[in-house]
Amino acid sequence: MSSTPSTPIRIGVGAGFAGDRLDPAIELAEHAALDALIFECLAERTIALAHLARMEGTTAGFDPLLTERVRTTLPAARENRTVLITNAGAADPIAAAAAVKDLVEQLGHGDGVVAAVTGDDVLDRLDLRHSPIFGSEDTLWDIKDRLVSANAYLGAGGILEALDVEPAIIITGRTSDAALFLAPIMHRFGWNPADLDLVAAGTLVGHLLECAGQLTGGYFADGRRKVVPGLARLGFPFAQVAPDGTSLITKLADTGGRIDRMTCLEQMLYEVDNPHAYLTPDVVLDMSNVTLMETQQPDQVQISGAVGRAAPDTLKVTVGVRDGFIGEAEISYAGQGCLARAQMAADIVAERWTDVHNLAGIEITRHIIGLNSCRPWYQPTDYQPPEVRLRLSVLSVHREPAVLLAREVEALYTNGPAGGGGVTSRVRATLGVVSTIIARADVAHKITVLR
Repeated sequence: MSSTPSTPIRIGVGAGFAGDRLDPAIELAEHAALDALIFECLAERTIALAHLARMEGTTAGFDPLLTERVRTTLPAARENRTVLITNAGAADPIAAAAAVKDLVEQLGHGDGVVAAVTGDDVLDRLDLRHSPIFGSEDTLWDIKDRLVSANAYLGAGGILEALDVEPAIIITGRTSDAALFLAPIMHRFGWNPADLDLVAAGTLVGHLLECAGQLTGGYFADGRRKVVPGLARLGFPFAQVAPDGTSLITKLADTGGRIDRMTCLEQMLYEVDNPHAYLTPDVVLDMSNVTLMETQQPDQVQISGAVGRAAPDTLKVTVGVRDGFIGEAEISYAGQGCLARAQMAADIVAERWTDVHNLAGIEITRHIIGLNSCRPWYQPTDYQPPEVRLRLSVLSVHREPAVLLAREVEALYTNGPAGGGGVTSRVRATLGVVSTIIARADVAHKITVLR
């Protein structure tokens, strides 16, 4: 990355979640002349699932797509002096860094330094008796036997320190989404963490970019009022950030999607409870005076006006909790009377559930897909669909009821009602996620460098 503080920095996003597409990141790495390309891959439950997989030995504790993302973008990134930054290290950033370092050498870039940022795993540092569970009157002590993981949201500090070694790639665990973008901006311009308005400006850029295709119209599009061209070739956004914190949000000209005030405004308010006080590990961001201004060029929006206040003394912690087993089973009915037959099938299973299996204490959830699966309170009067699919599910502490539900639905094939087909079922252990807090002073990041 350039060390000239007066030159704007160009930052792009190559992934907005763990399963995101690969090709938009390749396009940015090859054609956007970026200083940093960010892969944001951790949702709330993702890291808990990674911890569980690591504990059970089923997969590595990091994002399985990480090496493929590096493989497809590193050659262009090295040529264009673009640093790759990602939180895809999930539950094991050290192992992720080792795997990536091996790949870097295989690709002929052995001089590329890989840095890992750890310190977010705080399960052994939490005082369970005094760690409140948000939204309840309980503490973590009440569910101590079900705990899987606890990861604090780190800020930009660890990535800032890692950037000092001029790495090719930085891999973190649980870091706030915006901090992945904020850190290279702060590093480029030498911003003081105490200059809260600048930190807020960089945080806003990160918040806008973090979900990738959402900003370029993917989640925005409805095909009617909000028409977005080229969704099959949706491009991902990037930002050009000036030393004063003002930014220009745009995308590559030959990619699908759109960027305008409407798409940016929707993303700016995404997952924000209070626009006057959006809490992050680095700053409390006030968005109330932000200006979003379209330029005369297509797909360009200028952003300014972020205001910052001091960050809280505590950090949010996402806690993974074993939550029992989910059993799901589906069956289809078509033709005349299909809705009535689907409802009859659900009634049959419910009656056997209580009268034959004596499981009245475990509730079966019933949905008819296409009718009330998204709006369970909807009850049609005269509408008769040509086909329906019945979905039944249970959540149980034990595995047996989940397995039993699958068997009961499969038995509907010959035990009525008529015309059922296409049964599918699955039983899976499920993880819940709760949140708590930890004192900032009890959390410290650590940098591991692989040369």
